Amino acid sequence: MGKIILTGDRPTGRLHIGHYVGSLKRRVELQNSGEFEKIFIMIADAQALTDNADNPEKVCQNVLEVALDYLACGIDPKKSTIFVQSQIPQLCELTCYYMNLVTVSRLQRNPTVKSEIQMRNFEASIPVGFLAYPVSQASDITAFKATTVPVGEDQEPMIEQTREIVRRFNMLYNTETLVEPDILLPDNKACLRLPGIDGKAKMSKSLGNCIYLSDEADVIKQKVMSMYTDPDHIKVSDPGKIEGNTVFIYLDAFCKDEHFAKYLPDYNNLDELKVHYQRGGLGVMLKLKNS
Repeated sequence: MGKIILTGDRPTGRLHIGHYVGSLKRRVELQNSGEFEKIFIMIADAQALTDNADNPEKVCQNVLEVALDYLACGIDPKKSTIFVQSQIPQLCELTCYYMNLVTVSRLQRNPTVKSEIQMRNFEASIPVGFLAYPVSQASDITAFKATTVPVGEDQEPMIEQTREIVRRFNMLYNTETLVEPDILLPDNKACLRLPGIDGKAKMSKSLGNCIYLSDEADVIKQKVMSMYTDPDHIKVSDPGKIEGNTVFIYLDAFCKDEHFAKYLPDYNNLDELKVHYQRGGLGVMLKLKNS
C-alpha cells in the first residue's frame, strides 16, 4: 500500500496566515511532491460542534469559506480529495465503536485535550464530545488508512492516542486491519506558530488578532500597521530587539532574499535588515510602509 495523508481543519472561521505557515503551505508541497498515493483533506464540521453546539450556524457557514481558502492556497482537487466530515456518517459510527477501547482517565490525561479544556474554561463542565475528540480523530485517520498525518508538535499526543487505539483494536481482534499512522512534523521550526498581531503567543480567531487569507489589501495594511512590535524601541535611534518582535517573526516566516531588490534595495537580505535594526537607526513600521 502506498503512503496516504489525512489532514484537515475545523470550520469555525476563515483561515488565517497562521494556518498557512503552520500547515497549508506544507500541504501544497506534499501534494505536489509525488510521494503520496492519496491525500485526503477534511473539513471537520462534526468535530467543530464539540465546542460550538450552541452555534451550529457558524460551523455551517464556514465550511465553504474553508474550502475556498484551500483552493486559494493551491490545494488541487485533481491531486487531493477535499471532503466534509459530516457527509461520511460512517466516521461517527466508527468513533462510537472506538470509544469502547479508551478509558475516560486516559482521555483526561491527554496533554492536548487538557490544554484545550483549560483554554476554553470548561473546567468541570466538559462536553463529552469534546473530551472524546481524540477518538473521533482516530476514526478519521484509520478510516482512510492514513499512513501519514502532518500536524504541529502540539498535536503529537493526539496521534499517539490514535496509535494506542490501533494497537488495542488489532490486538483484541487478532488482526492487522488498522494502520498505525506516522506523524509528520513541520520543518519550518522558526515559524511553527505565528503570534497574533497583538503580540499574543497564538494567532487565534477567538482573540481577534488574525490576518485572514481572504482579507483585502487595505485591511491587511491596516492590521500590519497596528501590529505589536518592540515596546522599548521608542526612538528610531534606539537599538531594537529582534527576539519576540512580531514583525521580525513574520519576516522570518515570509521574507525571501529576492524581495529586497524590489522593496528594500538598501539591504541584500533579512540578516542585514536585522543587524541595522539591532544597532539602532531603523524604524520597523517605517520600513513596513515601504514594503
